[in-house]
Amino acid sequence: MPEPGHNDGGAIAPTGAGGTMDLAAAEGETLERRPSAAIGGPPEGGTGPAGRPRSLWSDAWHDLRRNPVFIVSGLIILFLVTIAIWPQLIASGNPLSCDLAKAQQGSGPGHPFGFDGQGCDVYTRTVYGARASVTVGVCASLGVAILGSVLGGLAGFFGGGWDASVSRLTDIFFGIPVVLGGLVLLSVVTSTTVWPVIGFMVLLGWPQISRIARGSVITVKQNDYVLAARALGASSTRMLLRHIAPNAVAPVIVVATIALGTYISLEATLSYLGVGLKPPTVSWGIDISAASPYIRNAPHMLLWPAGALAITVLAFIMLGDAVRDALDPKLR
Repeated sequence: MPEPGHNDGGAIAPTGAGGTMDLAAAEGETLERRPSAAIGGPPEGGTGPAGRPRSLWSDAWHDLRRNPVFIVSGLIILFLVTIAIWPQLIASGNPLSCDLAKAQQGSGPGHPFGFDGQGCDVYTRTVYGARASVTVGVCASLGVAILGSVLGGLAGFFGGGWDASVSRLTDIFFGIPVVLGGLVLLSVVTSTTVWPVIGFMVLLGWPQISRIARGSVITVKQNDYVLAARALGASSTRMLLRHIAPNAVAPVIVVATIALGTYISLEATLSYLGVGLKPPTVSWGIDISAASPYIRNAPHMLLWPAGALAITVLAFIMLGDAVRDALDPKLR
């Protein structure tokens, strides 16, 4: 007859309280001796300096620091933000100071980009134009991310009538063409600041983030740790802020980062059409619109602001792609 606590397969079987080894303790000893890969542990390189598994954010930062796309795009964006805040660092002139005697002249000493149709220095206006474009892109992305995340997150968490109302409202705003909406809404605005344009982008941009946040919250709230918190009596506010939001925000960050370049492009489009930013605000879209009639005689007037716009949009899209690759576990 086999001894107690022993079976034919050689595995440790649970027994009563007779002082024999407990099954859970035995399995714990066995698992401690196995390689982490054999028990589904973190892959190689997935632990911190102390040997503990890294969180999603620290793991993403670990990958981003080794991604050349992130490094290049980050340096470009850092440069753009710097000249947007302190344009006088690399441009000492006044972007509104013009001399009609120099209109459409090419590059010369002290004026590497030449002059536009009004005799303004193209280099100075290109540098100062970064301020409006970066401000519109960053503020619009933040506003869209906050508004869309709140509405979509609450809809996904509470469901029911709130979810149905937000979903129908989202469908209505999705049906409004962005450029046509800009032509209608911004044509009656006389302000020369960037805030009407930012408000318009937030008004029509939140539905995309809202749907993403809703789906992410619905997925996260079905996880075991959320169900356990609910069973332990955690309030809705605590579950949203402590358990759901930190684990559902990654897709929102990715989409908002990629959309930032889109909003900069949209601002230039609206300014080109004459309903976005208005003079005396210095904007790449305004300069591109003013230079388009002279593209044959003075192509430099269009080349430099358009090139700066293209590089800026490309940098933010590259940054968004790098963040997506770092935060999406399916791409690892």
